[in-house]
Amino acid sequence: MSKSKLLLGTLLCMGLLFIIPTISSALEQPHSSYWFPEDLMQWSPETDPDAVYNRSQVPLAERDTLYAVNDSAQSDAKLVALSALNQQTSGVPSQGNKDFYSNTFGYWQYVDIMVYWAGSAGEGIIVPPSADVIDVSHKNGVPILGSVFFPPGVFGGQFAWIEQMLEQEADGSFPVADKLIEVAQYYGFDGWFFNQETNGGTKETAQKMQDFLVYIQEKKPEGMHIMWYDSMTRDGNISWQNYLTDANSFFVQDGEKRVSDSMFLNFWWSNQQQSYNKANDIGRSPYDLFAGIDTEAAGTSTNVPWNGLFPSGKASYASLGIYRPDWTYKTSDTMQQFYQKEQDFWVGLDGDPANTEDPGRWKGMANYFIGKTVINKYPFVTHFNTGSGNLFTVDGKVMMEQSWNNRSLQDILPTWRWTVEGGQLLTPEFDWETAYYGGSSLKISGTVDADEPTNIKLYKTNLTVDKDTELSITYQTNTNEANMKVGISFLDDPDQFIYLYKEDDEDQDNSIKDEWVTQVLKLEKYEGKQIAAISLYFDSEEDVQDYTMNIGEIKLYNKKEILNLDQPQLFQVKDSSFENAVFANVSLTWNAVTDADHYEIYRIMADGSKEFIGATPNQIFFISEMRRDGKETKTSFEIVAVGSNFEKSEDAEVEMEWPSYPVPVANFIVDKTVIGPGEEIEFFNTSSSVTESLYWEFEGGMPATSTEENPIVTFANEGLYTVTLTAINSEGENVITKEDLIFVTKGAENMTNVALNKSVEADHACAPSEAAVFAVDGTVTNKWCALGDAPHWLKIDLGAEYSIAKFVTKHAEAGGEGAAYNTKAYSIEVSTDGESWTIVTEVTENTKAISEDSIALTSARYVRLWVNQPTQGGDQAARIYEFEVYGFTAQ
Repeated sequence: MSKSKLLLGTLLCMGLLFIIPTISSALEQPHSSYWFPEDLMQWSPETDPDAVYNRSQVPLAERDTLYAVNDSAQSDAKLVALSALNQQTSGVPSQGNKDFYSNTFGYWQYVDIMVYWAGSAGEGIIVPPSADVIDVSHKNGVPILGSVFFPPGVFGGQFAWIEQMLEQEADGSFPVADKLIEVAQYYGFDGWFFNQETNGGTKETAQKMQDFLVYIQEKKPEGMHIMWYDSMTRDGNISWQNYLTDANSFFVQDGEKRVSDSMFLNFWWSNQQQSYNKANDIGRSPYDLFAGIDTEAAGTSTNVPWNGLFPSGKASYASLGIYRPDWTYKTSDTMQQFYQKEQDFWVGLDGDPANTEDPGRWKGMANYFIGKTVINKYPFVTHFNTGSGNLFTVDGKVMMEQSWNNRSLQDILPTWRWTVEGGQLLTPEFDWETAYYGGSSLKISGTVDADEPTNIKLYKTNLTVDKDTELSITYQTNTNEANMKVGISFLDDPDQFIYLYKEDDEDQDNSIKDEWVTQVLKLEKYEGKQIAAISLYFDSEEDVQDYTMNIGEIKLYNKKEILNLDQPQLFQVKDSSFENAVFANVSLTWNAVTDADHYEIYRIMADGSKEFIGATPNQIFFISEMRRDGKETKTSFEIVAVGSNFEKSEDAEVEMEWPSYPVPVANFIVDKTVIGPGEEIEFFNTSSSVTESLYWEFEGGMPATSTEENPIVTFANEGLYTVTLTAINSEGENVITKEDLIFVTKGAENMTNVALNKSVEADHACAPSEAAVFAVDGTVTNKWCALGDAPHWLKIDLGAEYSIAKFVTKHAEAGGEGAAYNTKAYSIEVSTDGESWTIVTEVTENTKAISEDSIALTSARYVRLWVNQPTQGGDQAARIYEFEVYGFTAQ
């Protein structure tokens, strides 16, 4: 995936690094990687311009188990989650994007290993995690694995891919294995999950696969983890065993040879004691085996034989593997719904990790696994930032009013969601409308009960109090009639809390309603004790109804350890490109600052105001489709290093020049080109965004002229009519004329889908059930699918010559698939003889589920759809649920 690079001249001017714009090819949004084996062998960070964006800068944090909050939870068995944290393999931005609704998974405390589930025959089968997912996983102390997925043949799997992976040099080395290790080390993740489900293997294939895995064991660095899926057996066949058996233990342990570090066992089991016994026989821990449950379809309604894994009164027979817990995200429409399903799935339908024993209901992972903590060193800071939002605030000030997501910025979220002790009239939840830093805060709302105070347990910790330790809390509230105190408990008695408040301000009268207030609590009197938990405690002398408090920040830190960060150095525009001189893609780089946790990047607007652009722990950041601010001639960027206590450095700045402001480019589309006399028709301006005014001319139309954006016009008389649009701005004007565009006829109502059930052929079909005929059968219950490299084509013989005016294409989303699989670029050709073709429609940036393209009336017998870019990302599989051609018998 090569990209042309822009060579920029640089000048130091007035203390700023000044960038001279030059003509460049388009600089593209960086995306996370995906490969087939042959592609992987060609990869190197030196030749992949996206590679540097895909590196994680966050080390794997240490975790503590400490104590349980319910009697059923244990820590011997582990939990692995195979989760599609991005809904597609290709087209995944390296550093987040502009969507609020995203899979910001937040129950890391119950997960011991995360597998980044991805890969397909149409995109790539070797997939490392995206950088933001590595960052958040490591921040929570969870190793994360990439995926190596060899699909079944019915899903496009090719045995040649296995042969390519297992190619061995004369010296015994496996080049693909070496490359897998290189990728994991460069990108900073923790190993690979191997899922081999392609048929065609033999006993020799299985032996070669074992040799390959043993080679990785011998070559991999300390801490790298290799997990194998229970699919291929030692005879090379695909035969899921569901337990550890003689047929599949070959891929875990073979005598003294350690083959894999763990195995994910398939789903059809009722009792895993067999796996427990077999693991002991081969000298491996039974907790290296993860008994799988498939929750993709049913989520919390999945029927699981829990007693077959966690027998009552006994140790677990094996660890637990969860396939597709991202059911919570896939089946939700809003962030609130997603987070409620997350709570149900991980904590249980009772919604309290300390109370999961309600029989007959989904108990959640908190019933079986102790929530772990990475809060074991200072400073600890949380803003309850989930990693996405509809705005971005810094120190309580809104610095960006745009939706965003970046999981690199997700905070350590509360360990217990939610354990509410005492009064039950207050409800804790995340609030995406109010934030102190980031896109969310913790909201406590309801009634403060005067007779029964409420204690909300939040975080498990393992922090030793020093003489300089302080706790600060920043909040805003709608009333001062209730008291909020911070609770802490100690490891010698984690359930016994003391409640802290400023002793010279017991009633918190200095709290200004609906404004952020910070209180600092000194903990020196508890020096030497180990803090086990943090809570919030609410009481009042009288009932307080409709109470609301937002917690924007909690900090625990040692005052004398707050650092002074250096200013970032060599802040520069590494690369840039411009679209129509109005939109810019910009790559910014700088040198790492010692002790920086992350970096905030700002844009200085034309009026001097400052706008947050993004933040990253990396030393490179990509700004996508930044719009020019009016007719500014240059844009300044600012960067600030932010420490782990959210202390900040001095800012550094750089400037970028814009090209000359452009003349507009006129263009328009129309909802239909064939109408009856007097029938309304709407025109849509699609001129370039620098257009300041419009002038329409409608031959024979009413009105005859217009300056509206999207005028509605009628034509009284039958005939062919021409439309002209002039786009105007201060720099000049541009005119487009479409001759004989509108055909007015009394026979307009006779126009039908003339492609329905007609003869059709295509370049390829994924399967007989996805053949070309299903693109013209009049339903969206099935589709035409084509694998292989794009472009793909679909050709229809209409059987006779027709006058054609419109095409309707129903893409993947129209058939129930994800929007990421909608065709991005396509073209449509017509022909009267099947030999000579004319392009009548070209679309390069489609995102719609159903696209409609009207054209000037054209005669044709044959129509050909070219799928040039099949999806929004790199997936090369075409998915067309219906292709309709509207016209009537040629006159």
